[in-house]
Amino acid sequence: MATIDIAVDPSNRAAFQAWNGSEGDYWADNDELYEAGLARYDSILFAAAGVAPGDRVLDVGCGNGLTTCEAARRAGQGSALGVDLSARMIERGRHRAAAAGLGNVNFLQADVQIHPFAPGSFDQVISRTGVMFFGDPTAAFSNIARATRRSGRLTLLVWQDDDHNPWIGELAGAIDGRQPQLQTPDNTAVISFDRPDQVESLLTRTGFVDIRLDPVSEPISFGSDPETAFRFVRGTGFVKSLLNGAEVSMRPQALDALRESLETHAIADGVLYPSAMWLIVARRA
Repeated sequence: MATIDIAVDPSNRAAFQAWNGSEGDYWADNDELYEAGLARYDSILFAAAGVAPGDRVLDVGCGNGLTTCEAARRAGQGSALGVDLSARMIERGRHRAAAAGLGNVNFLQADVQIHPFAPGSFDQVISRTGVMFFGDPTAAFSNIARATRRSGRLTLLVWQDDDHNPWIGELAGAIDGRQPQLQTPDNTAVISFDRPDQVESLLTRTGFVDIRLDPVSEPISFGSDPETAFRFVRGTGFVKSLLNGAEVSMRPQALDALRESLETHAIADGVLYPSAMWLIVARRA
């Protein structure tokens, strides 16, 4: 478990303890599976961002650094900075960049909501499912806006509601028969950016204009085969929290149902479930 401490806003303390602890450790230990799971969305993110040579890119909630490294490749003589709460995932990002021979990429363990970035120091801000966890989204996006130059570009991917992400209900239903929202480690709803009107209001009041939200859909993968997917999904914080809430006597039955759901979604390309996100593009005012 990572023990490094950093300056964190009180509203993000529980999230920090989780992401800098067991949740972040699991993501780091299962880097390849997590990245493969969302890989179909990467081309959508970068096509919309249009990172150009010379751009200075901030990757918010960078996780294990794959998107940060891709931004660095596209930026050429520019640079990319990946920021995350997890020390383990930041470490993974640094190893990934070193293995790729990228000299224009850096990683920082920090709370983006309060970190003192130099004003106007980024041309581009990107994030793949990494902006949904802030305790105070208004403070966080105000800070991101200050760090972005005038007319700089913001490109985000966030989950749509659970009606458009049946994998949430199917996995949860396999455990306890209910259809709860996916939860973050601090028990806050992950899907907090699924309302376009609320997103537009948030971005407008924090300094962004020309805001556009486009629905995008791709399969999400949980592994190359059912057994790999079962081992992976069983260890996620989402499923572990559901199992912990189930009666002990019912847990074997729940795990059997989980395995059956995964087997049902197995095809030649892997264990795939439908999923959907909002692609959000805006410009710094």
